[in-house]
Amino acid sequence: MDDAELRALVPRVLGVLVGRRADFATAEDAVQEALIRALRSWHEDPPNDPAAWLTTVAWRVFLDMARPDTSRRGREERFDAEPPPGSVPATDDSLRLYFLCAHPALTPSSAVALTLRAVGGLTTRQIAEAYLVPEATMAQRISRAKRTVADAGLEGPGDVATVMRTLYLVFNEGFSGDVDLAAEAIRLTRQLAVVTDDPEVHGLLALMVLHHARRASRTGPDGRLVPLAEQDRARWDTELIAEGVEVLQAALRRDHLGEYQCQAAIAALHADAQRVEDTDWVQIVEWYDELLRFADTPVVRLNRAVAVGEADGAPAGLRALEVVPDGVPRRTAVAAHLHERNGELPLAARLYADAALAAPSLAEREHLTRQAARLNQRVNPR
Repeated sequence: MDDAELRALVPRVLGVLVGRRADFATAEDAVQEALIRALRSWHEDPPNDPAAWLTTVAWRVFLDMARPDTSRRGREERFDAEPPPGSVPATDDSLRLYFLCAHPALTPSSAVALTLRAVGGLTTRQIAEAYLVPEATMAQRISRAKRTVADAGLEGPGDVATVMRTLYLVFNEGFSGDVDLAAEAIRLTRQLAVVTDDPEVHGLLALMVLHHARRASRTGPDGRLVPLAEQDRARWDTELIAEGVEVLQAALRRDHLGEYQCQAAIAALHADAQRVEDTDWVQIVEWYDELLRFADTPVVRLNRAVAVGEADGAPAGLRALEVVPDGVPRRTAVAAHLHERNGELPLAARLYADAALAAPSLAEREHLTRQAARLNQRVNPR
């Protein structure tokens, strides 16, 4: 059993302990200890039923943590080394575990960290490396999150919408350290789709898969950011695109539209275009109009302005941009793009330079700086 298969057992095992009314914080520690023991012993003596083995060992560890030492010897004598197969119940406890990790009492960052630890089975070190923070800092964050959930109990746990927001936050962190958070979010969303009957979960899965299919083309060999219009579409993963479209179509047939299905439909239209010139911008604008029914946010309005500019021309895009407040991230960059398309090169160059100063990442800052330099060269050729 490889590392991914082992981690996939974590939510089932932890869900069993929580279902037995074990307090969340101690149960999570017990499961982590069981994983350590599994890694130490399974290569020499693998169990017949890995999930049952982990559940039994984690339960023993939990009891050792939760009860006085005086009763430990008696408990240990009552357990066999190999538990009977089939002792791990159905997946309902896994869904409850997702809800606990997305508890409304938690901040989004704490919910993400706890989900990666308790549901994803990642170590504190792996999560810390992925988020580029010291391990001690991440350990404190996870510890506080577990205490919060333990104190809050089962009252008012999160719902499917909160779980999906948490998983999408994980996905958007992308990749750093030795953990691919985008792939991890897809793995966890696949699990969630198995244990809940909600077309929006499948919409989220389709959205993630379709975005992930373009990942290899998003940066050049030198690490430079490559905009969608300039990406090498031959490098897109056609199998992932086909899967994403199939999952989306199945969700749309349920006739229960939501924001993730709308976003996935937009991603599918981009993925369907073999050349950037073939992009169906009119239909993309229509899907943005649908998306506004569920998420009328400045970011959605900003992305819609780009689509309007492509479908109906730069002046129409600039008019659509007027409803987006100043200060919204990337608004200045979009304004620069639309003014460039409108032939206002000096203004666009200044806006690209301004946008570079406020860029959230080094790659994006360098890209916008190059855009400003390119236009300045056209305005003032030497």
